[in-house]
Amino acid sequence: TSSSEVVMDHPNLDNRILRKAEAALRLRTSRLIIVVERCTNDHNYSAILRTAEALGVEHVYIIAPQDRNSTLRTNGDVEIGVDAVGDFDNAEVDLSEDVKLHRSNGTKVKRYTEAEVADRANHHLFAQRALEWLEVTEFDTTQDCIDSLRNDGYKIWSTDLSQVAVTLDEVGLRDEGCEGNIIPERLAIVFGTEAVGCSTQILDASDKRVYLPLRGFADSLNLSVATALVVHQLFILDPTLVGAMPKEELIALRRKWYTKLATQRILCKGDKTKRKRLGGQIKVLEELEHRQKYPEAHSHPLQKDQLEKLAKLPSVRNELQQLEEEVYKKALSAVEDLVMNPPEPIGDMRRADEHRITYTGKNTKKKGGEAWANMPATRYVKVE
Repeated sequence: TSSSEVVMDHPNLDNRILRKAEAALRLRTSRLIIVVERCTNDHNYSAILRTAEALGVEHVYIIAPQDRNSTLRTNGDVEIGVDAVGDFDNAEVDLSEDVKLHRSNGTKVKRYTEAEVADRANHHLFAQRALEWLEVTEFDTTQDCIDSLRNDGYKIWSTDLSQVAVTLDEVGLRDEGCEGNIIPERLAIVFGTEAVGCSTQILDASDKRVYLPLRGFADSLNLSVATALVVHQLFILDPTLVGAMPKEELIALRRKWYTKLATQRILCKGDKTKRKRLGGQIKVLEELEHRQKYPEAHSHPLQKDQLEKLAKLPSVRNELQQLEEEVYKKALSAVEDLVMNPPEPIGDMRRADEHRITYTGKNTKKKGGEAWANMPATRYVKVE
């Protein structure tokens, strides 16, 4: 490969996974923080996390977070977390249980289709994947978040639909007499709740209120869409945001990522089976724990044999923790040299066609019929 040729992702590329991880690392920024204040919709929440990861924003701050696990529940009203709705390695959603759909406020949805449940589960799964590679910090109050940002030297810009806000472009952001970069060295961009936007508290604390210029009668956008467009605009206004991360933080993040990737490969078949078994046991026992904690929500109390099983929960958790710690130590040892001497990154994050198979279920793909024929994402689906 010549020095001027961009190295693309390819199934046979040497050290492919690490080279792709290294590319993402070198494009990560910690100069920009996304702040989400009181998001009330888990669909938006997962979409924002996915946007942050895709655009290379390492840090997301969540103020007064919604219960992210509240909208998919089993028949026993046990919440299904983002790490329990799918098989991460195989990118499939497991909905074999009697899963019920709830709104973000906890109320049950009376009418819904299996496709809607699967879609919600997929959003949880995408959020979990994003969380694997993001630093998400939660704050109980707006003031706690403001204090943290100020202590770390971040300017605060809040998105705002009022006429006080300035447009998020060169004209709106350039203060009179100001020269140089219009984007601060450290910037936190704040997005408020879906219904009313940013709180008065965060608006009053902001260094600027900004507005993304729109051209239609609609003067606002869906929260997750607005987040994507605003963050993308910031990168356009200041391309130096890309990859803006202190060396010490980059090395620490590389160590964390490389170890995580190695962990997934160091596990032998027996350990994988054991981890899956222990995880399944913990999930069942946590359901019993939930029933014991909230007996009023269930028609029948726990039986003697169920209580005996529940007593094993601490030991099962400890066994899984020990397994994870042993594997982590092996993985860390395996990658330490690479942390200080990383492989050359790929030059383009787009996946090769061989890896573009969609996560959509086979039955859904079949419904696509001829319209989906000969596409990389659906090539293994037989079109009749």
